[in-house]
Amino acid sequence: MPPNKPAEKGKPKAAGGKSSGETKESAAAKEKKGGTAVKVRHILCEKQSKCLEALEKLKAGQKFPDVAAAYSEDKARQGGDLGWMTRGSMVGPFQDAAFALPISSVTNPKYTDPPIKTKFGYHIIMVEGKK
Repeated sequence: MPPNKPAEKGKPKAAGGKSSGETKESAAAKEKKGGTAVKVRHILCEKQSKCLEALEKLKAGQKFPDVAAAYSEDKARQGGDLGWMTRGSMVGPFQDAAFALPISSVTNPKYTDPPIKTKFGYHIIMVEGKK
């Protein structure tokens, strides 16, 4: 039995979508968590203390891109925008958090609190879109 529902038959797969080797369980988990890609922004800090400082700025009402430009230590310093990321292209804890977050905007962000720890450091993540 194919993992796609009949209503989705004519829908093109998202770029980089992996259909080979998927189990029924992973297809069901994918549907449950919503979508195959997220438009994501993040703030990445090597030290937890710096990430928590950035989190306080967000809580105080500063815009996500401004805080990301000031605090983030990665190459996406331009407001922390990583663009569209497909499922499977992110590290586990980051991906789990990104797909669990609701869609929000930079002026009224819904972000991870506390920051998510990965092998790269500590991330504050927000999602601007899902597909």
